[in-house]
Amino acid sequence: MVKDPLVVFAYSDGSAIGNPGPGGYGVVLKYGETVNELSAGYRHTTNNRMELLGAIVALETLKHSCHVELTSDSRYLIDGISKGWAERWRANGWRRGKQRGKALNSDLWERLLKAVARHDLTFKWVRGHAGHPENERCDQLANQAARGIDLPADEEYERINGRVGDV
Repeated sequence: MVKDPLVVFAYSDGSAIGNPGPGGYGVVLKYGETVNELSAGYRHTTNNRMELLGAIVALETLKHSCHVELTSDSRYLIDGISKGWAERWRANGWRRGKQRGKALNSDLWERLLKAVARHDLTFKWVRGHAGHPENERCDQLANQAARGIDLPADEEYERINGRVGDV
């Protein structure tokens, strides 16, 4: 299959050991023959936060508005954007509904919505750990990052969950 060189192919994954626990994200960006890998870890976070942060970093890394095909194994990420959940949560003051309470990770959803608005975006879901080469590489990067030494705080997560300074 020939890939359109005018499209940036972005792949992202997140990981948290213990969930919550140490976590990280991994990103692979492909544009023509150029490949860029990105990753970072945090001392205490969740898998969902790292899934979102991976996509955010992938999109924010792009210097110009462009067509992006973003592939992830996270239904939380893909459905949150493509089904309009995040936009509805934002419109409702980051509430999921009267009975369901506050939308989690609103700081990252807000950042993701801003990044998504800059690009012509297509989302693609793949099953995790099913042999997709770029998804597998993102998983490796995310897990390596989560196992890093002297990881920084996911400040918003720790602030909300009362863990700042006690890890």
